[in-house]
Amino acid sequence: MDQLDQFIETMLGKEVSTDWVVQAFVVIFSTLLLNYFLRKFFKRLDIQAKKTKNLWDDSLLAAGRKPVRYFVLLIGARVLLKITEKQLPPQLQESVPSIFSVFFIALIAWAVIRFITEAEKNLRTPGYTKEPMDETTVSAIAKLLRLSVIITGGLVILQTLGYSVSGVLAFGGVGGIAVGFAAKDLLANFFGGMMIYMDRPFSVGDWVRSPDRKIEGTVEHIGWRLTLIRTFDKRPLYVPNSMFTSISLENPSRMTHRRIYETMGVRYDDVAQLPSIVAKVKQMLIDHEEIDSTQTMIVNFNSYAASSLDFFIYTFTKTTNWVKFHEVKQDVLFLIAKIIEEHGAEFAFPTQTLHLEGDVPPAGLEHS
Repeated sequence: MDQLDQFIETMLGKEVSTDWVVQAFVVIFSTLLLNYFLRKFFKRLDIQAKKTKNLWDDSLLAAGRKPVRYFVLLIGARVLLKITEKQLPPQLQESVPSIFSVFFIALIAWAVIRFITEAEKNLRTPGYTKEPMDETTVSAIAKLLRLSVIITGGLVILQTLGYSVSGVLAFGGVGGIAVGFAAKDLLANFFGGMMIYMDRPFSVGDWVRSPDRKIEGTVEHIGWRLTLIRTFDKRPLYVPNSMFTSISLENPSRMTHRRIYETMGVRYDDVAQLPSIVAKVKQMLIDHEEIDSTQTMIVNFNSYAASSLDFFIYTFTKTTNWVKFHEVKQDVLFLIAKIIEEHGAEFAFPTQTLHLEGDVPPAGLEHS
């Protein structure tokens, strides 16, 4: 900013003309005109950038468009204040350079933050990178970078205003202890969010559930304090991040297979057909294109039940999709029913058999 002031003084001369109103008008008009042409220029660049497959040029333009235009307005305002410097109170004249330095630093920080945001969008764009990046990781890195830029910009602004940064950091160390006791729950949620980003037990889009708590749904957003889970009845569930450090959590989205585990019962009258039925069912599962025969597969007679001879099937599907899994399971169950029917057997259902000894009629019917 000192170099800018020297340039302005050289351009205007050490003694500003007494006809400062005309000069002020020229500066305002020139600044607005230049801002107008910059807006048109960036629109043309944006059209050309969209014709290329590279998304980084789009990001750079989107990040720098507004900061550059505001920078031009800032320079125009600085020239205007230089022209009208003698018309301002002495105290305001002394504070003008610091104020413009603060705005200049804020513009740079704003431009960097905008670029980080645009880069985050690029890395989330399908097909942009050869290996798709995890959305949760990208979000975490972008948040850390933005936070770093904000803290750095704030410290530089304090240094520009004449405050000792070392003193601020020392005060922050002492004050951090007090804040830590006062906001322990907030800090617990913050570090809980950090553990989620580091350990990655789940990501945005995963289906999660907890046997310890009534938590089940799809993860929509992972924040620094809360995680948003959309339940299956479409209600939003906001879970503090600190909770995930103390509960068991299942992530069905990362399962490799889905299991079919069913028990079938046939009549006791069909005991002779049961070995053939069991063998045929097992062969059907081996031949089924949606069943993974490399995983554990069990088809065995299991128990003598009260009204049936029970055998069970234990196998895994290739798909993990919830809807397709039920379609595969339905097909398997229908095929089992067909096999039982082909062997002349039937499914059992609860029955009772009453045995009467001799020819003794039931009570009350002796004289009928």
